[in-house]
Amino acid sequence: MLETAPHAVINTDSLKANLNHACETNTVDRWSVADIVALFELPFSDLMYQAQTVHRANFNPNAVQVSTLLSIKTGGCSEDCGYCPQAARYHTEVENEPLMKLEDVVAAAQEAKDNGASRFCMGAAWRGPKQRDLEPVLKMIAEVKAMGLETCATLGMLKDGQAEQLKEAGLDYYNHNLDTAPEFYGDVITTRTYQDRLDTLDRVRSQDIHVCSGGIIGMGETRNQRAGLLAQLANMERPPESVPINLLTQVEGTPLHGTEELDPFEFVRTIAAARITMPNSYVRLSAGRQSMSEGIQSMCFLAGANSIFYGEKLLTTANPEASTDKKLFEKLGINKI
Repeated sequence: MLETAPHAVINTDSLKANLNHACETNTVDRWSVADIVALFELPFSDLMYQAQTVHRANFNPNAVQVSTLLSIKTGGCSEDCGYCPQAARYHTEVENEPLMKLEDVVAAAQEAKDNGASRFCMGAAWRGPKQRDLEPVLKMIAEVKAMGLETCATLGMLKDGQAEQLKEAGLDYYNHNLDTAPEFYGDVITTRTYQDRLDTLDRVRSQDIHVCSGGIIGMGETRNQRAGLLAQLANMERPPESVPINLLTQVEGTPLHGTEELDPFEFVRTIAAARITMPNSYVRLSAGRQSMSEGIQSMCFLAGANSIFYGEKLLTTANPEASTDKKLFEKLGINKI
C-alpha cells in the first residue's frame, strides 16, 4: 500500500491550467505541492498521456542523453547522509581512497566517450572541497573538456569563489541534489542544512554553470513529500537543466538499509510528474536502475525520462552495463545523444 499524508484540497482548475501551460507554452508560473500531488493521483494512463504530451512538445521522444559518472575520490566523507555508503561513520565495504590521478581520469573519460557518453561527471566524497582539493580537479575538468565531452562535477558544498574557478576550468554542469522535501530532509541528513544546498546552487547559477539537481525516492518519504521535492525544483527561478531522479539503493551498514521498498509504479509516477512540472529539463533515470526490470525502465522513458548514466558503476553502487543498455535501446528504438 502506498503511504500518503493528508494534503490540501486540490484545486482542479489550477491543475488544468498548469497542464495546459506545460503542454502549450512550456512554462508554468508556479506549481503548488497540492497540484503535484494531484498529478500523482491521476489514473496511470492519464498521467502517462500528459507526461508524454509534454515530453513530445519539448524533446525528441526517442532520444536519450547519456552520461558517465566516475568517483574520483571515494569514501571518508564526514557527512551523515543516511543513504550514503561513503560516510566515514557508517560500517560499509567502501574504503577511504585518495583522489585519482589525472591520467587515470582522462583514460576513464576516453572510455566513456568511446562507449557513446556525451557528458562525463566526476564525483568526490567531500563535505566541500578545500582549495588544495579543488586545484587538481580543475585540471581534470580542463582535460576532459578538451576531449570534446560535456563536463560535470559533484564535489559537495561550494564556498565563495569556487564556482568561478570551476567555470574558468570549463565546467558545464554542477550536480548538487536537494535529495528530498524540506520537511523530510532532517530525517535523512543532519550535518548540513537545506539552505546550505540552496546556497551552493545559487553560487553555481551566479556563474552561469548549468545546474544538475534532483533527489532520491524511496527513503521512507510520503507521496506529499515526493511532490514537495518536485515543487522545490520546479519553482526555482530557473529549474535545473538536468534533474536526476534516483531510486534509493540500499546498502548494508547505512541507516536507510531495510527501508520498505517503493512500489515501482510510484517511481514511474515520480518521473512523469517531474517531466510535466519541468518541461524543458532533462529528467535523468539515475541510481537504482540495476534493480528495475526492462518494463519499468521502458515506462520511465515513456513517462519522459530522457537521460541516463551509462556504465557499470555509479560512484560505489552497481549500474547496468553499457551493453545491457544498448540492447534495451535497440528494443525501444531509442537513440543516444
